[in-house]
Amino acid sequence: IQVLEQLSLKELVPFIDWSPFFRSWDLHGKFPDILKDEIVGNQATELYEDAQRMLQQIIAKQQLKPKGIFGLFEANSINDDDIAIYKKEKEIAIFRTLRQQLSKREGIPNIALADFIAPKDTKKTDYIGAFCVSIFGAQELAESYRVKEDDYNGIMVQAIADRFAEAFAEYLHLKVRTEYWGYAPQESLSTDELIQESYKGIRPAPGYPACPDHLEKRTLWELLQVEETIGVQLTESLAMWPAAAVSGYYFAHPEARYFGLGKIKEDQLEAYSKRRNIPLEEARKWLNPNLVD
Repeated sequence: IQVLEQLSLKELVPFIDWSPFFRSWDLHGKFPDILKDEIVGNQATELYEDAQRMLQQIIAKQQLKPKGIFGLFEANSINDDDIAIYKKEKEIAIFRTLRQQLSKREGIPNIALADFIAPKDTKKTDYIGAFCVSIFGAQELAESYRVKEDDYNGIMVQAIADRFAEAFAEYLHLKVRTEYWGYAPQESLSTDELIQESYKGIRPAPGYPACPDHLEKRTLWELLQVEETIGVQLTESLAMWPAAAVSGYYFAHPEARYFGLGKIKEDQLEAYSKRRNIPLEEARKWLNPNLVD
């Protein structure tokens, strides 16, 4: 497990994907094309220029601080849908994954994230990564503008902090692939190729389509000791605080890909509640959006 607390914001700037920044202001289009858009181009350009001024000020005054933590662990899939994490051959955690259940064309499998980790009965040692990165100080900085009734810059600070958090996740994933884990040491991709996720491996996050189970964050927090080490907390609803944060897993399998779980049936919900050792109704609450009506 490694901690990153001395990272400069400057190092993250090349990894920023600006397209979602404009969406947060209800301007839709891909950066940089949006700056020349016939309808919203002028507004987008003005917004982008304001963002660049704010960005330079934040870096010069060190008004935001990035903190991150990640770990690489021995792992094997067990019981088809679970991923066991080991340290010196001792099981120290289990990630629970969910499997697609809707009908597909013949020959197209229903997959789960556990499929990208070698099963224990193969007797092969496989690996998985886990991480959390966050940007600290955005809430306080935004509030300093809001008390002056400057809501525009208050929103701008938080939008930029979100971009920095995503850039941090992109930066760290690159370092993991090429150095720390080193399974793709020769990788050489442009910023656009990174944004398009043209690399080998994925970093799915609990709460997103491939693993909509937010409860997985608790396991991830315990495994990495996230709150104790870098101070990122989980709220009662399992949102991350500070809000400008990204967490998830690293999978290195060459065929690993993002997918949507879609709807699951009652039999999987019941099995999941037993695997996680929680009441059926609690499982239903967390997975409700993914249940067949």
